[in-house]
Amino acid sequence: MPAESPDTLIAAVDLGSNSFRLQICRLLDRTLVPIETLKETIRLGAGLDEHNHLSDAARDQAAEALARFGERLQGLPAAQVRAVATNTFRVARNGADFLAQAEAALGFPIEVIAGREEARLIYIGASHSLPASRDKRLVVDIGGGSTEFIVGRQHTPLVTESTVMGCVSWSRRFFPDGTITPDRLAAAEIAAGEYIQPLVGEFNAGEWQTAIGTSGTARSLADVMEQNGLSAVGISKAGLAQVRQMLLQAGHVDKVKLNGLREDRRPVLAGGFAIMQAVFDLLGIQHMQITQGALRDGVLYDLLGRRGEHDVRDHTVHTFQKRYHVDVPQAQRVAELARTLATQIGLDAALIRDVHYAGLLHETGRSIAHASFHKHSAYILQYADMPGFSSREQSQIATLALAQRGKPEKLGKHTADPVWRAALALRLACIIHRARLEQAEPGCRLRLEHKRYVFSLPRGWLAAHALTRHALNEECKAWQNAGHDLIIHEHPV
Repeated sequence: MPAESPDTLIAAVDLGSNSFRLQICRLLDRTLVPIETLKETIRLGAGLDEHNHLSDAARDQAAEALARFGERLQGLPAAQVRAVATNTFRVARNGADFLAQAEAALGFPIEVIAGREEARLIYIGASHSLPASRDKRLVVDIGGGSTEFIVGRQHTPLVTESTVMGCVSWSRRFFPDGTITPDRLAAAEIAAGEYIQPLVGEFNAGEWQTAIGTSGTARSLADVMEQNGLSAVGISKAGLAQVRQMLLQAGHVDKVKLNGLREDRRPVLAGGFAIMQAVFDLLGIQHMQITQGALRDGVLYDLLGRRGEHDVRDHTVHTFQKRYHVDVPQAQRVAELARTLATQIGLDAALIRDVHYAGLLHETGRSIAHASFHKHSAYILQYADMPGFSSREQSQIATLALAQRGKPEKLGKHTADPVWRAALALRLACIIHRARLEQAEPGCRLRLEHKRYVFSLPRGWLAAHALTRHALNEECKAWQNAGHDLIIHEHPV
């Protein structure tokens, strides 16, 4: 670790399908000053077999790289490090097992982010590395396993999309032995076009003023064009046509002789080129500028926002409440009490935060139907695009929303005990505020005592709220049926 005060450092780890990257920055008046950058070309996406199982060799190589990153991150608090994983983690069928192995090697939690969340973060990173402009910009990021498209203005992404094609997967699919033929290249371009065609309406040249490329494929193609006299700067449509002819003349990736082509990009050059050619053709791009800002930069700026007053997750929650016509005062009452109860029984900060979010969003499903609304809420929170939230956070919040009512057994026997406690906090908060009245929280207390939950209220309160008392007694029976003891007590006022 560099000789810096840990309080001034934040770090991002980007686990891509082609390479892993670590960036450590120092905070200087809310400006990020890079002090260390590491890159490991793992090509994790190439470790997937035809059934999307990640090989042991690929897992071990990745874990070794993460252990090296972890060594650099020693001494940094978890709140100052954010690690995100992309397409290969999303699609690997043994991804859950590998995630645990990867987290153990790195020494920090890893968030598996959805495609559109990846696109949002890419745009934030790219926009912070570009000159200020009022123009609408198209940002394209061809990664190892996915390609992201974003149209935005200044630092705000307006339209985001992610597709499951990348330079690693395309190279493996269409150029498995490195041989480049006209038929193979045409097939790769046509297949890429099939993914891009549905996006033309929102991402065509009439929807933006400037096209920006970021990450390895775009930078590599720009380097090749600039150093071989094919483009003065960036990527041009004419330059792509010349590169295409050079690839076909070489006939194999190992025989491609181009200034500026790094050896670590050679194996994935043909696949990345085919995707970029299709992007230019279908979206009407004539020229693309290049920026160095990418996913890891977006992660850093997003982390900076979480440390301040601009956590995008709060904005997402507000948007969802508005979109799904949530009774906001009721949601806030439930969320605040659920957070208080979760704190009283010693849940960690991350789970307390998820309980609070679940409380704020637990009634989103009422916009679909009153009956079984908790099931609809869980479905929305599990599968909707929620900017700022990782897949694991969404899954946990959805689980809590589902568990807010009905049989607690739905949590499953293998659910971690803290999640049972979190669900209890939310369920009790819903019961206490079921009258939906604007009234002060009565002074509830929840504790774990000799493997049983004890929920207490001020003496006399239950006698004055007979319906709530009945609901709490039924809740005790439900938890007993699930194998957990819940006791209702009264305490002195």
